[in-house]
Amino acid sequence: MTDPEIRDLLLRTSRIAMVGASNKPERPSHGVLGFLIARGYAVTPVNPGLAGGHIHGAAVVARLADAAPLDMVDVFRRSADAGAVVDEAIALGAKSVWLQLGVVDEAAAVRARAAGVTIVMDRCPAIEWRRLGLPPRIPAE
Repeated sequence: MTDPEIRDLLLRTSRIAMVGASNKPERPSHGVLGFLIARGYAVTPVNPGLAGGHIHGAAVVARLADAAPLDMVDVFRRSADAGAVVDEAIALGAKSVWLQLGVVDEAAAVRARAAGVTIVMDRCPAIEWRRLGLPPRIPAE
């Protein structure tokens, strides 16, 4: 994706489900979750082992379907597991899927694009936000 496309995606998104969210401060998903919430996104952490708890004040749900409706699905899972998450995101009507650093699934990307879903792979929204010099918060709806 081009820089203008990433900028537009980040600024037009408001609801994000984070699959693989962690309550451990040393985990990247924990930091990115806090970053996204601080930017004004409504983020729902998805982790069956932590369901019913909270991370950065956000209620954790067990399944991606429990986070719907949503704009974006941010995936902190291994590449081998990403395809199933992408397929579920497509089925739930997500507008975009963001696969984190090191997560790549070309076949899932083809399926997403064919369904009209924007997909970003092997990037981090927090890094992209800073790199692109985006504002402190997303625009209010």
